Amino acid sequence: MDWSWEAAFDSIPLLLKGLLVTVEITLLASAVAYALGLVFALIRRTGIPVLSQAVTLFIEFVRSTPLLIQVFAIYYLVPPLTGFTMSAFVTGVVALGVHYATYSAEVYRAGIEAVPKGQWEAATALNLPRSRVWTAVVLPQAVPRVLPALGNYTISLFKETPLLLGIGVLDVLNRAKEVGAETFRVIEPYTLAGVLFLLVSLPASILVRRLERRAAHS
Repeated sequence: MDWSWEAAFDSIPLLLKGLLVTVEITLLASAVAYALGLVFALIRRTGIPVLSQAVTLFIEFVRSTPLLIQVFAIYYLVPPLTGFTMSAFVTGVVALGVHYATYSAEVYRAGIEAVPKGQWEAATALNLPRSRVWTAVVLPQAVPRVLPALGNYTISLFKETPLLLGIGVLDVLNRAKEVGAETFRVIEPYTLAGVLFLLVSLPASILVRRLERRAAHS
């Protein structure tokens, strides 16, 4: 099948709509992942056995099962069991957010443990409240250290959104499939979908590398 520029240009509007959905899901799921991941990391540092063990088991369970299975479970199994339904878009945000939260929790843990012991001892010597130790001493040092890793997870999450095709989320790849089914031409829409992924991922990767260099010199 020869390349058709006319078919390519005709598919661009729908693909851009799909790209917007992909970016929206990526940003929202990243926010969920990094907020929830920090909560997981802090709970595991509390020293409360029940909470810490429960979070650890949950993290291991999520990390040990395929993301696609988690998407299907949240979309098809949770509503009948709980009576609570979510749209495909919200399901995608929740599934990706929770999945990546289990990985970002480990990143936060590493960042927290990288804070020099002397900083903890100084805060204790100043008799700072525990909440103040975390907000004024530990997290301001730990979070900048983990930003490059979190940035890499965001890029990975962005490229995982096609998995939501199974529940009908109209991301950029699903739009390409839709165009191909309507026009019987698949080369142009799928190629352009790949180009769009590249145009977003490449600048993000460059930004992450800059963050890595800055973190290495700080």
